[in-house]
Amino acid sequence: MPPDATATKRRLLEAAYHEFADYGLSGARVDRIAESAQVNKRLIYVHFGNKGEFFDLVVARSLADLAKAVPFTADDLPGYAGALFDYLLQHPQVLRLTGWAQLERPEPTAAEIDAYRPKIEALAGAQQQGIVTSSVAPADILALVLGLTTAWAAASPALRSLAPQAPWSPERIVAHRAAMTAAVEALTAS
Repeated sequence: MPPDATATKRRLLEAAYHEFADYGLSGARVDRIAESAQVNKRLIYVHFGNKGEFFDLVVARSLADLAKAVPFTADDLPGYAGALFDYLLQHPQVLRLTGWAQLERPEPTAAEIDAYRPKIEALAGAQQQGIVTSSVAPADILALVLGLTTAWAAASPALRSLAPQAPWSPERIVAHRAAMTAAVEALTAS
């Protein structure tokens, strides 16, 4: 019976998550992932395929973890946006990974499309029920909600430096979160 590779895979996925978040697909090094996971780099190829396939898997798992931790609620988009904002503050690597994926893998994977599809369907259902405005297409609503939610993290450091409080101070984050959820509420009101 071959040895159980569960712990090895877990260490590799954790190491790859940080490596890909820090360096993207092109800048990440398989040697560093293997060293961080304390395994032979050959095991990366055995368990996960080539570096590109491994990157896609890490991004997909990151998005799946996010979806599990922050369930989508079409009938409470401000609540969803606030919970997503909080999650992304605690897990900034998710935004870095998705940023790298957009830069280096501009064609969406089936997993990425499948992650958005139920959200779009839920928004369409909420529009039919009159819970969410029907004047904007569901995909556009979701794009705007996600854009508002990630705006502070994606803002230029120069712009963040002009904020009245320190850019990542608790006071600034509370104010930004409140403004963001109010904007989502205004965007989605029917």
